Amino acid sequence: MAENNSTENVQKMDKKIPVVSKNVLVPFILITSLFALWGFANDITNPMVSAFKKIMELDNFQASLVQLAFYGGYGTMALPAAIYIKKYTYKKGILFGLALYAVGALLFYPAAVFEEYYFFLAALYILTFGLAFLETTANPYILAMGDERTSTQRLNLAQAFNPIGALGGLFVAQTFILGALQSDNVDFSSLGEEAKGIIKTADLLVIRDPYVALGVFVLMMLGIIAFVKMPESTEKNNSSVWNSIKRLFKKERFVGGVVAQTFYVGAQIMCWTYIYQYAETLGIDNQTTVYYAMTALGVFLAGRWICTFLLKYINSGKLLMILSMGAIICTLGAIFIQGMWGLYSLVAISFCMSLMFPTIYGIALKGLGEDAKYASAFLVMAIVGGAIMPSLQGLILDIGGSGYQDVTILGVPEVNFSFILPLLCYVVVAWYGFRATQYK
Repeated sequence: MAENNSTENVQKMDKKIPVVSKNVLVPFILITSLFALWGFANDITNPMVSAFKKIMELDNFQASLVQLAFYGGYGTMALPAAIYIKKYTYKKGILFGLALYAVGALLFYPAAVFEEYYFFLAALYILTFGLAFLETTANPYILAMGDERTSTQRLNLAQAFNPIGALGGLFVAQTFILGALQSDNVDFSSLGEEAKGIIKTADLLVIRDPYVALGVFVLMMLGIIAFVKMPESTEKNNSSVWNSIKRLFKKERFVGGVVAQTFYVGAQIMCWTYIYQYAETLGIDNQTTVYYAMTALGVFLAGRWICTFLLKYINSGKLLMILSMGAIICTLGAIFIQGMWGLYSLVAISFCMSLMFPTIYGIALKGLGEDAKYASAFLVMAIVGGAIMPSLQGLILDIGGSGYQDVTILGVPEVNFSFILPLLCYVVVAWYGFRATQYK
């Protein structure tokens, strides 16, 4: 009897523990706003794959280098970011990340002047140096802003604002970029070189302006956060970077999380990037496709809030496994159901993805203490999956030519078949969810 009463008392105490305490509410709100800020950058950039392909007359693989540059920055800068915040503070890591973010966005101005595709790629690469700093810092920072028992809920709450920023990015992409591109409204390939040059110049200026405005806004955020007092961890870790890394890679929970995160991010970026190519085969132009992409993000946002609530009652690993199975079913629909129902299946995957990133993150970082700073870096480096996987899907799309229906594979066009890559990714995530149910 005494044992049962003790268990009940612990459960009651857990329910009283706030997800976010009042004394860190303002810092929590400011850091959470950064989740929306990098969501904005992600989703204003996804449609650029299709836009640059037309403006610069690229094949699918060359156009996919937008995602290689964008997500490659995470792989490059995440570990240096972790070393930086160990030496200094979470707040300084946030400020340095915002500075790099602003520089990358502002570099779109000279990139448009020189009209060089690789200059734009360099600007995106530097911009994501900043995002790598922000994600490496902000995720463990949010986890540390309260009791460990509510850490996964807290991170899911903060991450719920990421798709709000992403919706903003898509709105700007549709309203101020895709809707204004002349190359999307004419038969660009049939024009003479002089006419192409005029349109190219005008379209690159259209792409430039929202990024420059974003850079200015990021500088404003940097100024606000610089003057607000932020909590810092009181834990000290005097061990070397190498000792921390060796400890981390002995933990199956962490290593599995890095692998699962790599495949998850790759799947997410493929589903959100190539929805434009998928829709184009159905006769839907890019500007109209943004509505489907926004619907996918709306579904993603709803899923994030619903799943954050469900985490109070369902084990995080079990819920991750269930939603991964749902993603597998929806992806099979996107591959083998041709027509609008295939597109609807592709949109529906976003609900299943909503829980994945923060839950994998929370499971992998649980109980790591100060080693979480380095663990966070590797989990952010795993975002490089978003650089590699879309390029591989671009290669599949180039089978037979630069179109999306040049050949048929397993009875479906190559654009449908190319989603075999996200399917395999969700199998990996489902396996990690299953393993997570067995961790103590």
